[in-house]
Amino acid sequence: MGSTAKPASRKAAAPKEYVSWFEIPAYDLGRAKIFFDHVFGINMDTHHAGEYAMAYFPPNGSSGGAVVQGPGCIPSDCGALIYLNAGEDLDGMLSRAEEAGGRVVMGRTLISENAGSFALIVDSEGNRLALHEKPNAATRPVASKAGAKAGAPRTKKATVKRKAAPKKVAGKKR
Repeated sequence: MGSTAKPASRKAAAPKEYVSWFEIPAYDLGRAKIFFDHVFGINMDTHHAGEYAMAYFPPNGSSGGAVVQGPGCIPSDCGALIYLNAGEDLDGMLSRAEEAGGRVVMGRTLISENAGSFALIVDSEGNRLALHEKPNAATRPVASKAGAKAGAPRTKKATVKRKAAPKKVAGKKR
């Protein structure tokens, strides 16, 4: 006879960081390295292994990434969109992207005062990428009751309409 005990269900903990590694495809690794070195003001290390060549973004926290050239590494302006951190220099990065042979396809766009701004570029290889600038904590508006009394604009909270839960229907006994 089998056991009547239920197996313990273990819920996996959500990761703290959702991106651990990214790769940006390139036709010409040298040209792509020059582009990203110029835009970010960095010096990417390169590595060659067989048919693949990679230029690594400097390590930063728990995630990393590289520009990769090799079989199956095909640049694209559609598909998944990677948001790269622009620090506090989004406008400077947009200028440097154009100087390095890329193009700006959407200029600085405010997401919200709390989320910051982003822009879309196409790099030297034809990849569509986003650059994200977090809001500066010193200039971010702070909501306070005192500010509201002083005539500061107030934002209306969005209300979410929820569907009513389905009514329980008593089952028929047989």
